[in-house]
Amino acid sequence: MMPDLSTLALFSLACLALAATPGPDMLLIATRSVSQGRPAGFASLAGIQAGTYCHAIAAALGLSQLFLIVPIAYDAVRYAGAAYLLYLAWQAFRSSLGTVPANVEASRYSNIAIFRQGLITNVLNPKMALFVLALFPQFVRPEHGLVAAQILVLATVLNIVGFVVNGIVILTATRIRRAMSGASRFRRVSQWFLGTVFVGLAARLAFDGRR
Repeated sequence: MMPDLSTLALFSLACLALAATPGPDMLLIATRSVSQGRPAGFASLAGIQAGTYCHAIAAALGLSQLFLIVPIAYDAVRYAGAAYLLYLAWQAFRSSLGTVPANVEASRYSNIAIFRQGLITNVLNPKMALFVLALFPQFVRPEHGLVAAQILVLATVLNIVGFVVNGIVILTATRIRRAMSGASRFRRVSQWFLGTVFVGLAARLAFDGRR
């Protein structure tokens, strides 16, 4: 049920090339780390990677093909994801203006909440589903055993490579946070920047279609 070593090696190289290319996930993780620290960055990464497993399971069950067969399903998930990102942007902007009570803000920015936000953001991104559907079958060999198990193995490899690459991003962003933490307006600016990133990701998801 395991892909052979040559397949895993080739897939790992493909994952490294993809993970090292700056994209929405890397931007979100870096922004979280700068605005809220290293634990928040890793919590966001963990949520995104849990979402990768959800997409892998959906691909194994054939659910991802629904987006190809029923375009309205793709658009429904896409707009739901964009709406959720705008909601997160609104929360970040409120925090930057100091309009959120301290106890509510502390609860919102707990690692569990950040993990959940990363998970939902990833699951509501149909582009990720199509990415898994397009990439993974190229490295699956039915003669090697259960296809679903192979897909989960490939998802694990993707997450391991992503953890290494984005882990470096998180550590680098945390150093930037420490260097700038002395600035009195740093927290408000970082929250405003986080909200701006959410708006940008929402716009990208809503208007980018299937490209």
